[in-house]
Parts: sequence; structure tokens; C-alpha cells
Amino acid sequence: MIVFINVFQVDPSNQQRLVDILTKVTDEIVSKAPGFISSTLHRSTDGGKVTMYARWASLADYEAMRQDPAPRPHLEEALSFATFDPGMYEVVGEFGPKTTDGKSPPH
Repeated sequence: MIVFINVFQVDPSNQQRLVDILTKVTDEIVSKAPGFISSTLHRSTDGGKVTMYARWASLADYEAMRQDPAPRPHLEEALSFATFDPGMYEVVGEFGPKTTDGKSPPH
């Protein structure tokens, strides 16, 4: 699995516009791509950032999606008023709540 954490810088007046674009392209196009696992969209409380955390089965799956022309117009629109700092990561640990005896609670 590969994880992308993309941080967008945006004028606070355009934060919701960026959230709307990223929501639309992810929900309608990207989420249907082979190898897409999930994504989480975040907005900063100061209005100046939007961050997308996305999990893919492999780098090859992600790169295949990037070759698809369908999401391109949405991303170009987003980058017309926002900048972004992409990051690619490997998951090395995942943590959740623990009880006082150090065990994970039942789900």
C-alpha cells in the first residue's frame, strides 16, 4: 500500500471551493479507479489549507489513475487558485486507543 498526503495552500476565501472540487473529483472519478482504497479530506481551521490523505493499493495503480484524462480538468481548476505540496509515504505503524491495561478495546 502507498499513501499520499497532499497539502494544498489556499486563500481562506477559496477554501470551500477547493474542498468542493476535491470532493467531486474524488467521489465521482478517482474513487472508481482500480487500486483506490480510501481518502480523507481535511480543512484547516484557519482556512488556509486543505489536506487530502489517500491510500492506494500500489504506486502503479495511482500512476494509472493519473494517466486518466477525466480528473485532469478538476485538478487544473484547483491549481489555478491553490498550490500544493504532494507527499508519498509508506505506512510504518497505525495506532488506536488502548484501555488502561494497554490492550486495544473491542470494536
